[in-house]
Amino acid sequence: MASIPQSMIPSPRIERLRDFVVAFSNLVESAPGEPDILREGSRLLKELIGIDDWLPVRYAEASVNGYQQYLLHADSRERFSVVSFVWGPGQKSGIHDHTVWGIVGVLRGAEFEQSYSRTSDGRFVENGGLARLGKGEVTAVSPAIGDFHRVSNALDDQPSVSVHVYGANIGAVRRSMYDLDGTSRTFISGYSNTELPNLWDRSKDKSGS
Repeated sequence: MASIPQSMIPSPRIERLRDFVVAFSNLVESAPGEPDILREGSRLLKELIGIDDWLPVRYAEASVNGYQQYLLHADSRERFSVVSFVWGPGQKSGIHDHTVWGIVGVLRGAEFEQSYSRTSDGRFVENGGLARLGKGEVTAVSPAIGDFHRVSNALDDQPSVSVHVYGANIGAVRRSMYDLDGTSRTFISGYSNTELPNLWDRSKDKSGS
């Protein structure tokens, strides 16, 4: 089958991501507290992932070497960051924390999430059953509502892509991975990309705004 010429592939509607970033910045500026950010931020993220025509291809590429974490935007004051996670077939994370609030929405495919709680002696036990998040669904994490989980691709034959918003520059945050017995290892995740999508070139807007 002949490939589609590059000139015939529609350009991503990157202005949707820009509008989301502007709206989320306004939310962080005005929200009185974390519950308001999680509630209204979940609504904004659900709107963004409801249409799948804005994410550039390079930020949705899977790798056989493990899941990919692409930075899409970092607030200039590092109050929040927006990241795309790409999970290849069979890929999963270990049990980990975030230390800040986070909102997660599935853009493509599906993901499994298993939440954990910590016992008085430091061990980790499953908190509820395995949750399946499908396209368009949103969930949240936070030290205040539950911050330990393990995530995996729910599909064994194709990648899944989710969009995450965190209350910090998440790739620079010192966090921890855990074994079930409570053994921990600190890590700083960094990012899989070195270049950001250009949200601010309005000359290419299809909306004319």
